[in-house]
Amino acid sequence: MHIHILGICGTFMGSLAVLAKQLGYRVSGSDANVYPPMSTQLEQQGIVLQEGFQPEHMEPPPDLVIIGNALSRGNPSVEYVLNEGLNYTSGPQWLSQFVLNDKWVLGVAGTHGKTTTSAMLAWMLDYAGMKPGYLIGGVTNNLPMSASMGDSPFFVVEADEYDSAFFDKRSKFVHYAPRTAILNNLEYDHADIFEDLDAIKKQFHHLVRTVPGNGLIIYPHDDPSIEALLQMGCWTPHQRFGIAVPDAVCKKLAMTDGVFWNALIKDKQGSEFELIKYGQGSAGEVTNRTVVSWELTGIHNVKNAMTALAAAHHVGLEIATACHALMEFKGVKRRMELCGVVNGVKVYDDFAHHPTAIKMTLQGMAAKLESEEGPSRLIGVIEPRSNTMKLGTHQHELNIACQAADMLVWFKPKDAKIDFDMLIRDSKVPGHAFSQVDQIIAFLKDNCQPGDHIVIMSNGSFGDIHTKLQQALQNGP
Repeated sequence: MHIHILGICGTFMGSLAVLAKQLGYRVSGSDANVYPPMSTQLEQQGIVLQEGFQPEHMEPPPDLVIIGNALSRGNPSVEYVLNEGLNYTSGPQWLSQFVLNDKWVLGVAGTHGKTTTSAMLAWMLDYAGMKPGYLIGGVTNNLPMSASMGDSPFFVVEADEYDSAFFDKRSKFVHYAPRTAILNNLEYDHADIFEDLDAIKKQFHHLVRTVPGNGLIIYPHDDPSIEALLQMGCWTPHQRFGIAVPDAVCKKLAMTDGVFWNALIKDKQGSEFELIKYGQGSAGEVTNRTVVSWELTGIHNVKNAMTALAAAHHVGLEIATACHALMEFKGVKRRMELCGVVNGVKVYDDFAHHPTAIKMTLQGMAAKLESEEGPSRLIGVIEPRSNTMKLGTHQHELNIACQAADMLVWFKPKDAKIDFDMLIRDSKVPGHAFSQVDQIIAFLKDNCQPGDHIVIMSNGSFGDIHTKLQQALQNGP
């Protein structure tokens, strides 16, 4: 059977391609932009990639076309599929039908942290020898690929709330029917398809409706949006988690839910924390304490780790084993990934594409720099690339999100509705905006100094700025 995937270099669709290949199908695909790390992974799997959406990419006609949600009517390949009457489906529907139908699905949902949490959870189960299947919306540093069929009943999937396809406007995660569901957080995002937060809550409630009564829902105790969501109806046991929650509150919540997970941060940057489990029973007493020292930083990553651990524990993993796995977790590519050090300047790549994600990333790095000796500056370089960001929906939240930086450099997309003049005028730190990647590189080359940490944030390739910047710094004045 020959499967052709339209939009194959997206993180989700690329992972689907890997699964289809492992199932024995012949797989090909096309995309408007073919770039690493996903293109590299696919080429290593022997999957044929073609740039652009020319209909001739599907000649002779494949047996099935999987259409990514970035494509819509008017796309030449989409029109060809419809006109020729080719068999087609959405990525989530294919995943549900061919991969998840007989699995214990562990679904990781939320506005932020899905990829990192999914990678942590899959790594924990893999570390324990449980041989899980998984689909992660990114390339991890612990696992050989972003997706695997595995060899067990368990399957970890990043459960995205974005719509499934131009012909199926339900959120992707509605197709997955997880038995273990993580709801990391819930904020307004995807302004191009959701008109307000209530519209997103409705989709999340559709997800909650699919979790069986013998499953588990894991969520933060201090997220009012999720609390309101669950008040719409919940038929599944749940466990909550929090950071530095008072002991009396933990015991009360444990008596309500059966279990409560708490964490005490040992340092400002979150590189060491104590995980505390309040167990079942009328008293809600502490049943486990474990200190975790690991490579990641940021309170947001501690929260990600707690939810992954709670989910792993739900399918039978011992807490000690899960914590040992965390200590060996190497993170996910494009999540505060150090690209290189040139003449004392460190260049990082990060996927942050929402004000909250930007804030957590910058705050985590700033806390880390406080512990370092010598002069250091944190420079944020941000491309507002997501549809929500470009629409200007979060205009007034961006400056608040960026206050931990010492300097900001903004890329101005041509179609963005952000008022960059206002953004720079109201910024509490020095800000600059440019409409060309080369202008940003020239500015940074002239203005950075040894000890600087440059964090480049975008959910796209950003014109390969990471490589070009390092080359420019290497060449000197």
